[in-house]
This record gives sequence, structure tokens and C-alpha cells, in this order.
Amino acid sequence: MENTKDDRRDFLKAAGVMATGISLGLGGWAMTDKDTKRPRWYKALKIGMLPGNLSLEKRCELAKRCGFNGIDGSPVEDLVEAKEQAQVARKAGCPFHGIVFGGWHAPLSDPDPSVVKKGMLGMEAALRCANAMEVDTVLLVPAVVTETVGYEEAYRRSQEHIRSLLPLAEEMKVVIAVENVWNRMLLGPFEYAQYIDEFESPWVKAYFDVGNIILQSFAQHWIRILKHRIIKVDIKDFRRPTDKAGYQWTNLLEGDVNWPQVREALLEIGFEGWMTAELGGGDEAYLKDIASRMEKIVTGDL
Repeated sequence: MENTKDDRRDFLKAAGVMATGISLGLGGWAMTDKDTKRPRWYKALKIGMLPGNLSLEKRCELAKRCGFNGIDGSPVEDLVEAKEQAQVARKAGCPFHGIVFGGWHAPLSDPDPSVVKKGMLGMEAALRCANAMEVDTVLLVPAVVTETVGYEEAYRRSQEHIRSLLPLAEEMKVVIAVENVWNRMLLGPFEYAQYIDEFESPWVKAYFDVGNIILQSFAQHWIRILKHRIIKVDIKDFRRPTDKAGYQWTNLLEGDVNWPQVREALLEIGFEGWMTAELGGGDEAYLKDIASRMEKIVTGDL
């Protein structure tokens, strides 16, 4: 019998579950939480939030001491060094769970082949780094719409280049996690879902950023539409413009993100995995406060 499009989607959805279950960066610990009252959500922070004047070991120990379960790291070109860094983090009890490549500096939508080549080589290196560090995602900003790069161009061109990365992503067992950012593209949840679905691959998922939505929409609605496509979540807060002040980024729980609704939506779609704070860096007291605020989101003590 010939496979239908729905059959293929069901298969890819199942495959995606298996792929994303390969590693949560906690060496198997993440999915053994037996407390059914607590969602299986794990608190992380971006590596750049930790003091840069400390050794990696001390930074990981600090993150653990502050209440975080893991770290979203940066690409390391030397794969031997990448493996060593991952071992240091695991030994400290606060492992890396993913790699942030970004992509603003070399968009895959750029009309200049040299810029795209830079982005592609960077993504290839990041995928290999993620494999060496035994993490399961590389965060990617897929494209940037500009005065000279049209919306359709950015959409199609970025998809074309990401497709050429899929064999390597599959080989490395690392998901290309496309983030929603202020890049003037993927401006609605249905389009975001469509962009992911058109790859027909379990190796492309959504790295959903809660705070980046708030200027134009409501995060809980996007979550319910994106559903299983979400592999990880970035956590930050944002205050919309008012008559008295322009927009501003805020500390967690102090902006316009409706955290009870976001939490409910994540529970509804069955999300399990990493929630990563993306805020400015600071000292131990500051980081403990962020971890405490994230814990309130996880437990619903809002």
C-alpha cells in the first residue's frame, strides 16, 4: 500500500520522539524523575551567564550550586577539547545539554555565497562538537529578512541550506533546533510549524523562546500550535510598550509573559526536557535568584 502524507507525518513524529530521547544531556538521569507531581522540566542557563573569569570547572560548580541542572554551551572547534569540557561539566554535576550556534553573523539566507559558506561551515562544526560533547541540539537562527533579502528568499534559501545539513545531523544524532527570534521571519505559529514540517525530518525541531514572542503575541498560543515540534524552551521575560515607557527585557516573573498560562500549555502538549534561562550574567546571589524563579515556573508556585 502506498504511504499517505499523514502516514509519513505519523512516522516522522514517532521518529522525532525517539531522536529527541537519545540524550537530554543528563546521562539518563533526566527521565527517571518519579515525582509525578513535578513536570520533567530541567533548569539550565546559557554558558555566557556564568562569570568568564572562572575556570570551566568552577563555572559548572557554581551553576550546580545555584540550582541549575545543566548548561547550554558554545561551539568548541577542537573536538578533543569539546569532549574534555563535557567531561568537566558532567563531573561537576551540571552537564551541557546543547550548543548555541546562533547564526546572526552568517545567515543561511544571505545572497552572498561566502557568507552562507561561513554559516554552513560553522553549523557543520557545531554539529560535530555537539556529538563530541554528547548533547542533542544545536540552536540555529535560520535566516534574517532585510531590506535586500526578501521574506520568501530567506524562507526558501535557509530551508535549502538546512536540508543539506540533515545527513550530517542524522550521522551526529544531533537535532538542528530552529529558534524564533526578531529576524522578521516565522512571524506566526502556523508558519513556524509549517517551516519545521516541510523538512519532513526528525532532525529539525523548534527551540521555542518564550520571551521573544511577547512583543507581538502570546507564548501559550504558540506552544499549543507548535506542540511536539518543541524540543527545548528558552526562558526570559519581556514588558510590552506602554504610554509611559517603551519595551524592555525584565527579570523572570516581572514582565508580560503569562507564566501560569505558559506552564499550562507546556503541560498540555506533554513537553519534557530542558528550559534554559537566557538573561544577563551575574554573581552567585543573582544566579540563585534566577534558578529560584525558574523553580516557581516548574512547580507552578506562581
